[in-house]
Amino acid sequence: MVVFVGKTHQLQIRVSAQDKARIRARAASAGMDVSKWVLQQLLPPVERDFQALCAELAARPDARSFTFAELQDWFHRLTGGELIRAVRRPPEAPLPPFEANYLAATVEHAAAIKGIDPPRWTATVEPLDAPWFASSLRSLRLHLLTHSPPPFRRRNLFIDSSVGQRV
Repeated sequence: MVVFVGKTHQLQIRVSAQDKARIRARAASAGMDVSKWVLQQLLPPVERDFQALCAELAARPDARSFTFAELQDWFHRLTGGELIRAVRRPPEAPLPPFEANYLAATVEHAAAIKGIDPPRWTATVEPLDAPWFASSLRSLRLHLLTHSPPPFRRRNLFIDSSVGQRV
């Protein structure tokens, strides 16, 4: 669920006449007014959506499996350029270690699928101390250990499916 807050404040910047003309021309070619175009450049809708989903992870840990499924499906639908814009900044909401690692691994895996470099912030997330398995069945552990995507294994997370897949 993505929630947007209404506009309540104003921001002014000083630019040269040439820059103002360029900004107006780019906004017009995009079919937008200057304010909307500048805001979209600075805070792309995909970045706002990503941050909203991260906030949901932080606020509702009991529903994390649904939020991660939504993130994985959403990442699958994004182009490489959209994914870069969506995840270029780390989550603003503080995430517990499990959620931070699962999110970082999901972002890294999605980036690998799209053929792009993951954002630098994912490398700053410390891996979990103890392994976590997606199933409590001991008979599945060897399968999970050998079939988890590399970004998840590096973070001590052992799963069976990820971006673009379902079990």
